[in-house]
Amino acid sequence: MSRSITFRRTALAVLLAAAAGPALAGEVYGKVTMGRASVGAAATVGAQCGEKTYEAKPTDKSGAYHFIVPESGRCSLIVTYKGASASLDMVSNEDAVQYDIELEMKDGTLTARRR
Repeated sequence: MSRSITFRRTALAVLLAAAAGPALAGEVYGKVTMGRASVGAAATVGAQCGEKTYEAKPTDKSGAYHFIVPESGRCSLIVTYKGASASLDMVSNEDAVQYDIELEMKDGTLTARRR
């Protein structure tokens, strides 16, 4: 194989690795349940980090969610389900973090806790 082809392949591999790195920074994912049963596609989960708000994403049919928070530090996860909202403290960092969330409705107030 010629040096030119080897150099091109190496350069391409470096570029692909660099592009893939930031995509995983601040990954937040998990499942939302209520009474140990999935909420299905009926909830949304977003985040608030200081003054910055990250758009709420809907859960899928199994109650799973996934989004990116590109900054590190203390944040709040905001869960909305059947017109009610609850928040949960979260720490975002460069690594992926899993927050499985258990919801509870008591006296008309929605609460969320990490499972």
